Amino acid sequence: MSLELSDVMISKEEIQEMCKRVAAEINKDYEGKEVLFVGILNGAFLFLADLIRYIDVPCQVDFMKVSSYGNAMTSSGNVSIQHDLSTDIEGKHVIIVEDIIDTGITLNHLKPLLQTRRPASLSLCAAFDKFERRLVDLDIEYLGIQIPDEFIVGYGLDFDGHYRNLPDVHYMVNND
Repeated sequence: MSLELSDVMISKEEIQEMCKRVAAEINKDYEGKEVLFVGILNGAFLFLADLIRYIDVPCQVDFMKVSSYGNAMTSSGNVSIQHDLSTDIEGKHVIIVEDIIDTGITLNHLKPLLQTRRPASLSLCAAFDKFERRLVDLDIEYLGIQIPDEFIVGYGLDFDGHYRNLPDVHYMVNND
């Protein structure tokens, strides 16, 4: 299969407006509290960097690398933690930040794992959600944009390690 970069699905301007909206929801919900944002690498780093620029409450940032994809375009269902947190989350208000929720398997595995570390609260935040592909039920407290079941790249999302740097989100189309 030969995939090729196609049209812009979500512009950089729409992405920034989404970041402002999601940050406003978080600021309202966590007024007077400190938040620990846990970015899921590699994809969430751009969204998290943009999001926290609009966060007014005190916050910290840490990262985890969790994978259910390997080198494939679809989730394998096997979740592995490749890099764990360096921060103790006990008693903290934690928001897990993902680039995209596809099947939900990764977060369905990760959320109970982090709950065992006894945070004060644990919420999910995602830039994009492919609800049609969901295999498990998830409560996403902070959602940017719901998208159709299309393969997309840009704004942290990659195809085989490429295209993360694009400021807009693009469709990838089969050129065969």
